[in-house]
Amino acid sequence: MVGTVYAQEYPELGVKVDVIADNLKVPWSIDFAPDGKLFFTERVGKLSVIDDDSIVEILNLGVGGGEGGMLGIALDPNFDENHYIYVYYTYNELLGIKNRLVQYSESDNVLTEEKVLIEGIPGAPYHDGGRIKFGPDGMLYVTTGDAVQPDLSQDLNSVAGKILRINSDGSIPNNNPFGSAVYSIGHRNPQGIAWDELGNLVATEHGPSGWRGVGHDEINLIVPGANYGWPDVIGDEVIDSATNPILHSGDDTWAPSGSTFYYGKEMPMFDGKYFVAALRGQHIHMVEFDESFGVLFHGKLFSGEFGRIRDVVNGPDGLYFMTSNQDGRGNPNLYDDKILRVSPLYNYENSSSWIQIISEWYIEGLISKQESVNAHKYLVERGIISQN
Repeated sequence: MVGTVYAQEYPELGVKVDVIADNLKVPWSIDFAPDGKLFFTERVGKLSVIDDDSIVEILNLGVGGGEGGMLGIALDPNFDENHYIYVYYTYNELLGIKNRLVQYSESDNVLTEEKVLIEGIPGAPYHDGGRIKFGPDGMLYVTTGDAVQPDLSQDLNSVAGKILRINSDGSIPNNNPFGSAVYSIGHRNPQGIAWDELGNLVATEHGPSGWRGVGHDEINLIVPGANYGWPDVIGDEVIDSATNPILHSGDDTWAPSGSTFYYGKEMPMFDGKYFVAALRGQHIHMVEFDESFGVLFHGKLFSGEFGRIRDVVNGPDGLYFMTSNQDGRGNPNLYDDKILRVSPLYNYENSSSWIQIISEWYIEGLISKQESVNAHKYLVERGIISQN
């Protein structure tokens, strides 16, 4: 199924969630064209686009297995002119599992002119990284996992366990910190990257669940040339050479994946917040930072409502996210997996401060779900907000 189908209202949050597409197979990443077309990958090897309420498959490499497969997607910032699409996927060769970053040209939902930008990124059944996004500087950023070889994360001769930064043609920017594609080191399995409105880069990273305790998933403020400590430290352990996370899960396990900052007055309670898709946590994690990236508060949205959540992006008409319950670790329902959209339940014009306060109180547990619902109803009755 594809096309907007009404799903559920969440009056305590002041939003509704619509199903955009379902019956997918481990969808992994989303990006939007300037005209609003939604491109997405599925880990089983597919790249597709939603066009005129139809899903059009434009690439099927038949890759997959473990945590690998067709992973990240990014559209060129100049997509209107050049129609370049970038994908990150897993492949097998004689020396084992590897990952590859490729540029394609797209025309009328057909891909041509494949160009390999990075080849031979170490891979494994687990810890393949795979998120790719263009930053506000026009550079392409790539997350790579440690390929279950932790020492590679500290090895500057390897691109594993890193965040990479390259030009759109695959060449190395002259201001990269190590004179290579490497931008930051000491990562285990980073899977989410996003920039705030000032250009600060924030990344999510899977912690070592089941080793040295559980959890210790991380959210990091990425600084060029910084070392984020893996495998020497986890969580808030301290050594002189490592940069600590700005937030970590402690003994809880989120399994953080895609992430985004939301900016928009359509949902003022989310404006400026950072959102993280949580797989094992089965929720969307919402974080508010202060100007120095201290954490003002953080909380969980939609806990247990949709299962494992793989990616979350700021779309043209709401906050989009995708479930990933058929990845071998979830418990899929009928028609899983899905792409969904969070949009406002009410028209919030001229009421942002009230809505932000009510929603934050609810998320922080200061008021109950029913108290939040009643507060929204009161604002509707007084004409402060109106139902969409």
